[in-house]
Amino acid sequence: MNIRRFQNDDAKELAEVIARTLRTTNSKDYTPEDLEICIDSLNADKLIERSGWTHLYVVCDDNQIIGCGAIGPYWGKEDESSLFSIFVHPEYQGNGIGRKIIETLEQDEYFLRAKRVEIPASITAVEFYRKLGYDFKNGIQEIDDEHLYRLEKFR
Repeated sequence: MNIRRFQNDDAKELAEVIARTLRTTNSKDYTPEDLEICIDSLNADKLIERSGWTHLYVVCDDNQIIGCGAIGPYWGKEDESSLFSIFVHPEYQGNGIGRKIIETLEQDEYFLRAKRVEIPASITAVEFYRKLGYDFKNGIQEIDDEHLYRLEKFR
């Protein structure tokens, strides 16, 4: 298993992994309509676009993409960053891959330059991130209008 930077040729396969993960893992916390909106926002073209302003990584098992994660600037700020698009294929969940993705993102230059890192966390993943040291932004433990929790970590 290895983690490497996303390449444009990865976009279609990665979009399929994200869609499967959302439809399988997140289906207990979100409506099918909400999931399809999220899936559309992470289609192949939008992943290529996202890779232009973030550092997007993919996790591969042999030559198959099984997960991903991205980090980029928080609204263009030099001292704040955000983690995005962290997914692990349902068949690989529970094996430490999500933790390895976070560890990789936390070694990226966008993380290392930041005093604060934010994660827009799904209902499904909020406790996973909290175990890794991220806590509710401004102590707010409620989902926002996007049906996400805002978590943060200070360095």
